[in-house]
Amino acid sequence: MRYIFSLISLGFLWTGLFSQEIPDACTSILVSKGASADGSVMITYACDAEFLSNMRYIPAEDHDPGEYIAARRRNGETVKIKQVPHTYAVVGNINEHQVAIGETTTSGRRELINPNGLLGYGQLMELMLQRARTAREGIKVIVDLVEEYGYRSSMEAFSIADPNEAWFMEIAGPGPGGKGAIWVALRVPDGYVSCHANLSRIGEIPFNDKENCLYSENVKSFAIEKGYYDPSSGEPFRFNLAYCPPTPGSLHSCASRVWSILHRCAPSLNLSTDYCRAVEGADPYPLWVKPDKKLSVRDVMSLTRDHYEGTELDMTQGIEAGPFHNPYRWRPLGWNVDGTEYMWERPVSTQQTAYSFISQSRSWLPDAIGGINWQGVDDAYSTCFVPFYCSVTELPEVYQTGDLQHFSWNSAWWVFNFVANYANLKYDYMIKDIQEVQQKLEGNALEAQPAIEQAALQLNKVNPDLAKDFLTTYCSSHAEKVIKEWIKLGEHLITKYNDGYVKDEHGRPRSVGYPEPWLRKVIQDRPEQHKLKKWK
Repeated sequence: MRYIFSLISLGFLWTGLFSQEIPDACTSILVSKGASADGSVMITYACDAEFLSNMRYIPAEDHDPGEYIAARRRNGETVKIKQVPHTYAVVGNINEHQVAIGETTTSGRRELINPNGLLGYGQLMELMLQRARTAREGIKVIVDLVEEYGYRSSMEAFSIADPNEAWFMEIAGPGPGGKGAIWVALRVPDGYVSCHANLSRIGEIPFNDKENCLYSENVKSFAIEKGYYDPSSGEPFRFNLAYCPPTPGSLHSCASRVWSILHRCAPSLNLSTDYCRAVEGADPYPLWVKPDKKLSVRDVMSLTRDHYEGTELDMTQGIEAGPFHNPYRWRPLGWNVDGTEYMWERPVSTQQTAYSFISQSRSWLPDAIGGINWQGVDDAYSTCFVPFYCSVTELPEVYQTGDLQHFSWNSAWWVFNFVANYANLKYDYMIKDIQEVQQKLEGNALEAQPAIEQAALQLNKVNPDLAKDFLTTYCSSHAEKVIKEWIKLGEHLITKYNDGYVKDEHGRPRSVGYPEPWLRKVIQDRPEQHKLKKWK
């Protein structure tokens, strides 16, 4: 018998592919094959938490019979997790078979957390990627693991994709000492888009649709046993109401993001903000919608960069946005004045994002070329998404390096954080400079994609390893170029926007002051403070 001591150190900070567990802190979008412009299945994930993300590559490996992964419980007890004969290579949040996964923490009922469970959601995600060839198989991997070793996280929602399907899975614990987990998984209908944002979304379960709906045997009976659902009420059983009932606060911070994504995908539906504003009797948002037009990768990038712009929830407007229309609000989200509770808007794109990705899984291409992890570091709005094919065998050091306590230009996380944070000084000026570089670099990658893939296809016919080497070299060189351009961008912002001035095209500093609407609010707040006397 042989132990393999892995990075699964349970009960400690998870520093592998996935984040520590932080509530109300992620957003995920699912785009089915028929809803995308090119036939890709796409999912997104914004991992929102204050930690430094280091992207990881895990090579494929063969394992000896009797091999185990050693894992530690919170109490220090070492537990053996059975290893499988072969594990697949993983790049970011996608594996060599184009299976991708993202998540959002929905928290749910706190009494259902099982401290005796061994595996948290981050560990489940990594183990699933190493063991699954399809999304359906990924669901089974997760379920089998929690059945054998127990589930210890709070309630969680997963997005799981492969080249043909996108699945939405929600999972909750059984409470202290319980076995396995309570869960349900639905396939997103072809041609539709779904999303989730820290609040359970699956309502009525189509129990008879075995092809498109999977669930634990006790999903309904457990809710009845616990008093979460009363069959005599005459109301249908709804998973989300039983296991994660909404509150005005969760609707405000979570359902608002769902509304915005669905509204932008299908404006023709005229979805109201009533539900996310906790208006009594308002209908919940549909689990998925058919988009008014099919979505490209660039469209999906745009969805991840949402601050409710152009809607009644627009965060670039109002005195809270400051004179330069900054869409960010510093945490905590909730606050109290004179006994009344308030909450800032919580957008899809937030300054606390550690990393984000958009995956493409494409059925018409070989796995090595069809799967892409478009990686973004820090806030999605001001980052640059960089492609990493699922077959690359190395990652640039700058994407794997960094320390939250020490700034470094050699860390992608710090490079993107510097630019994003400096932009807060004069946001609506600097964001235009950022977007110019962002659009150029992302545009270059998207325009090069067909030629790169055609070359890789030709190499793949001759020698698949040559194709992998070619894609590895391309991805690394492009990513390193992006970082160099972003460092130049940061240095440019420092020189162009200094001491409140804005330098013109000739390098001359100009006083731009404050916009008039904001000055009017200053006068309204203190009408006499800044007023000059008129002499007779």
